[in-house]
Amino acid sequence: MVLTSLTLMTSPQDLVLELVFGYRGNDCRNNVHYLNEGADIIYHTASVGIVLNLTTCDTGDMSATSPSIHVWDAMTKQTLSVLRCFHSGGVCSVSFSATGKLLMSVGLDPEHTVTIWKWQEGAKVASRIGHTQRIFVAEFRPDSDTHFVSVGIKHVRFWTLAGRALLSKKGVLSAIEDARMQTMLSVAFGANNLTFTGTISGDVCVWKEHILVRIVAKAHTGPVFTMYTTLRDGLIVTGGKERPSKEGGALKLWDQELKRCRAFRLETGQIIDCVRSVCRGKGKILVGTRNAEIIEVGEKNAACNILVNGHMDGPIWGLGTHPSRDVFLSAAEDGTVRLWDVPEKKMLNKVNLGHPARTISYSPEGDMVAIGMKNGEFIILLVASLKIWGKKRDRRSPIQDIRFSPNSRYLAVGSTESAVDFYDLTLGPQLNRINCCRDIPSFVMQMDFSADSAYVQVQTVRSVLGDEVVGIWSRNTDKADVTCACVSHSGLNIVTGDDFGMADWTLQRLTVASRGTKWYYERGWTGASCLFVWRCVHAPH
Repeated sequence: MVLTSLTLMTSPQDLVLELVFGYRGNDCRNNVHYLNEGADIIYHTASVGIVLNLTTCDTGDMSATSPSIHVWDAMTKQTLSVLRCFHSGGVCSVSFSATGKLLMSVGLDPEHTVTIWKWQEGAKVASRIGHTQRIFVAEFRPDSDTHFVSVGIKHVRFWTLAGRALLSKKGVLSAIEDARMQTMLSVAFGANNLTFTGTISGDVCVWKEHILVRIVAKAHTGPVFTMYTTLRDGLIVTGGKERPSKEGGALKLWDQELKRCRAFRLETGQIIDCVRSVCRGKGKILVGTRNAEIIEVGEKNAACNILVNGHMDGPIWGLGTHPSRDVFLSAAEDGTVRLWDVPEKKMLNKVNLGHPARTISYSPEGDMVAIGMKNGEFIILLVASLKIWGKKRDRRSPIQDIRFSPNSRYLAVGSTESAVDFYDLTLGPQLNRINCCRDIPSFVMQMDFSADSAYVQVQTVRSVLGDEVVGIWSRNTDKADVTCACVSHSGLNIVTGDDFGMADWTLQRLTVASRGTKWYYERGWTGASCLFVWRCVHAPH
């Protein structure tokens, strides 16, 4: 049966982004903040900004393309201004002035240009070359519309906006004997015109105007990635790289003079030794970690509440939906398999398999799940507990696809060795191979069983190739453009994904096939380590 012969009872008319799982903490900093006196938080993953209400767990998204600067109303999620900037490589840092009337941006262009905007008017006020070396962050002083500081590779600059001109002074080290300029990663401000900068070595530098007056040696044992302070009480939060111990940790709260501190142990079930973002509210500290978690920490009792979970490093290769419930499993390069609940909008469970995972598939009953690994191993888990039921390694190259038969008796495992191996699950968890199909013309991408469990076809409606899915390819589409396809559990709808992005970032278009090869398109914004949930909007009967 070819695609054009599908008959639907109801035709999906649109795809609406419902929610996004994940947080980008592995290569970003200062990207988690409180809103509305701590009632909401705002963060981003992929190119989507997310506002999360901590009471109801409702989310809203704000999506953008780059290089441009988008200013939103965080409550209504409506775009207030779009600044079409000339930062050719992208925008690495933005900061509002004290009154909110001005916005500063720093580009990834070769000159690392610093620009000041009247964002409500969409007008550029001033612009100047920032530095020949990379700038990591630049921030206005919280009590000023004219003074800000930028830090980066082996430099710190103190800036003043004078009319339409930008004036800067280099940080001066001469007041401290044997002081050397380090790479600066973070910045915060204190009263009496003090500035604090966190270094790659773990030190915190204290500046009076543009002169270095003190160094707090080894504030963290590793880089100080992020700092936060308010002029209300002057307490300073630092986040960096440091293994938890009795004396220290990756999150610390300091007094106004950076002389005393309290270290927090982030208890999440795994070791947290790298904090990438911090923000402080009333008695609470909001933390974004390298492990792609957002945690709220109580200042008094140090209690940790995980607000957001996500995969850490590398792309998510495997995605499996439960045959009857609104839950799904994901498997990724970080070696973890995670169980997600769509209605509750949260992660239910996870397990670390120790090696990168490539594909995942539920059994027809939904009680077991099979995962194919990059090292050629495959593992079967019990869904209720995510405990290992059995595992086997008969191949030495990545497992590209794995499928249960409709009668739940057999498991087919396809690899890049151009072979499909078969296992009889009724023989127990020792998983002895009962047969093998070799000499397939190319490595196995996708496959599926016939309805009677007697045959396996390598090109099916779960594949991007073959007669069954010829309709998903437009006339001018390249063979590498469409990357995935899946048929709904009802067998009535097909969804495909195509990839036109580069590196870790992908611009993905989702396509739903319905009666008479009528197609519906929805553009999405996806990153390598986050999961998008779309809601199908159906036409009325």
